Amino acid sequence: MEDILYMKEALLEARAALAQDEVPVGAVLVLDGRIICRDHNRREEKSDATAHAEILVLRRAGAILGGWRLSGATLYVTLEPCAMCAGALVQARVDRLVYGAADPKGGACGTLYNLVQDERLNHTLEVTPGVLAEECGQLLKEFFRSKR
Repeated sequence: MEDILYMKEALLEARAALAQDEVPVGAVLVLDGRIICRDHNRREEKSDATAHAEILVLRRAGAILGGWRLSGATLYVTLEPCAMCAGALVQARVDRLVYGAADPKGGACGTLYNLVQDERLNHTLEVTPGVLAEECGQLLKEFFRSKR
């Protein structure tokens, strides 16, 4: 039930991205039962290929918490993270990832790759896929349909 609550918050961020003509992906970082920070894709706004929701949230969380290690945190994101974001989650020592829609073209948390659970790396995450997947996927479909 808690996962659904926080994923709904991530969906609010994804809708904000959609309203700004960004790919509608939203993320929320939770620690000790409270939302530390939230954001959405801002690649177009910032002219920055790395301005994915997950990266922006990790940066902000580090600034808020005063350190890059986010042990104990859970990241909720509406789309399965790409390789860049998955790597950042490992580097930030996030404990858990909850995502909505799987990404068959770029997912690096179980679909194409599984960087966040690769035992060869120095850290692994618990992963819960598919939370509100239909709703998360529908936003993405709506966005890309409008672009065609």
